[in-house]
Parts: sequence; C-alpha cells; structure tokens
Amino acid sequence: MIGYVVRRVLRAITTLLGTTLIIFVLVRVVPANPAVTIAGPKADPETLAAIRKDLGLDDPLVVQYGRYVGRLVRGDLGRSYMTGRRVTDVIVERLPATAWLALTSLALGFFLGLVLGIVTAARRGSLIDVAVLLGTLIGLSIPTFWLGNLLIYQFSYRLKLLPLGGYGAGGAWWRPNPLNLVLPAMTLAIVEFFFYARFVHTNVGGTLASDYIRTARAKGVPPARLYFVHALRNALIPIVTLLGLDIAALMSGVVLTETVFNWPGLGRLAVQAVFNLDIPLVAGTVLFSAVLVL
Repeated sequence: MIGYVVRRVLRAITTLLGTTLIIFVLVRVVPANPAVTIAGPKADPETLAAIRKDLGLDDPLVVQYGRYVGRLVRGDLGRSYMTGRRVTDVIVERLPATAWLALTSLALGFFLGLVLGIVTAARRGSLIDVAVLLGTLIGLSIPTFWLGNLLIYQFSYRLKLLPLGGYGAGGAWWRPNPLNLVLPAMTLAIVEFFFYARFVHTNVGGTLASDYIRTARAKGVPPARLYFVHALRNALIPIVTLLGLDIAALMSGVVLTETVFNWPGLGRLAVQAVFNLDIPLVAGTVLFSAVLVL
C-alpha cells in the first residue's frame, strides 16, 4: 500500500513538473512583449528595457525556468501584468463561480442520467432503449457553445424568463444569483445527462446479465429493488470513479460555457488573460486546471 502511494505521488510530481515545463515553453513562444503589455505601446525603449530587466526576461531560459519553479514551490504564481494583483488571489476570487457552475450542472446531469440509464438498461433491446441511446449519441455531439446560445435565444430573448448571463447583481462574489445560474448550469447539465445516461446504461446493463441477478429475479425480488439496489450497487464502482474524474474535468473545462454566458469563473478569466496577453495569469490558470485534473 505504501509503495503504491509513493508511486502515485512520484508520478504526480513528475507530471506536474512536465506540465510546468510545457507551460513555461508555450508562454515564452507567444509573440508578445511583456514589457509592452505592462507599460503600453507608447512606452520609450529605456522604460521597456528597465521592465524586462526587472522581470528577468533577459536572463537565460534555464535560469528563468528555475526561478519560475522556485516561485511555484513557494505558492507564488506571479502577478498579473494588467492589474498588478497576485495571480493566486485572482484565481481564488474566481474559483467559487466555476465551482458553483460545475457542481450544480454535475449534480443535475448525474442524477437524471443515473435514473434514465437504469430505466433503459432494464428495458434493453426495447424501442425506448434504442431511442434513448440514439438520443444520447445526438446529444453528446452537440457543441456546448451552440447549445448555450440556443438556450439564451429561447429562454432570454423569446420567453424573457431568465437573464442573458452574468453573475447577477444580487450575488456576492462567492455566491451567484440563482436565476443567473440556471442557463449556464442547464447547458452543462444537458451534456452531463446524456453522458451519464449512456455510461450507466452500459454498466448496469452488463450487471443485469449476471447470474446473481437472474437468481434474485427468480426469487421474486421486486423490480425496483433489483435494479436500484442489487444491480446498481455492483455497477457503482466505475460510475463513482468516473464521477470523481469528471468533477476535476468540469472545474477545468468550462471555458466555452463561461464565455457564452459571461460567467466570471476561471474559464472566462483564462480567455481574458489570453486576449490581454497577460502571461502570468494565463500560466497560472492553466497550471491550476492541470493540478485539478491530477
């Protein structure tokens, strides 16, 4: 057991170091001058040179990378070129918005997909089973940005029931306005619903073909108990494992949805940082997302 834990820790450290190297190389090949980003395009050459020296950008790349890793070990992700704030503080400020969106959509999609997956697995081969499986294939192929815009058009423009986007004026920085959360969470929840419906259908369907299920059915176990207790309990291991991975993936992969709905989370922060050529902020958000997936 200890050997397994040590191997996992060493693997995570190696992966993290590789990730930092990739991020460092990528941000260095971006055709942008950090000094110009900080001082503006009209700054004189002496000012730009002083900023580059202060940032250590004229040092050898090996020295810059060593300094970058040293700061990361101390928990320092640098400072934003645009605002001057610590990148760690900016990420912590934006994290609750992404967490609310990811966890709400995952909860809705998971539980609805779980129920539908079990129901269709119990009727394997029937017309409803084929229809649902075909529907999940179509649903999983729908891009989230297209789905988000469709929901905005239907519920905001036409029906005028829900806000277009944003966090909501009544929400604190750590808690959104519930009405503003509905559409972005619905967008991701629909995708999660189709995904889990198909995954649960496959796993529970295989479990229902087991000998112990046939025995339980022969003993007269009620269908609801047979499907939701006996079959689901043994099919839960891969489902729960995937659920844990999906939480991390959602937290780090909501870029398109947050952009469509102007949601002030980590995904939109990364997009804004890219357009502003704010290299420390880009590197910080990408590294934080990589750590979540690890």
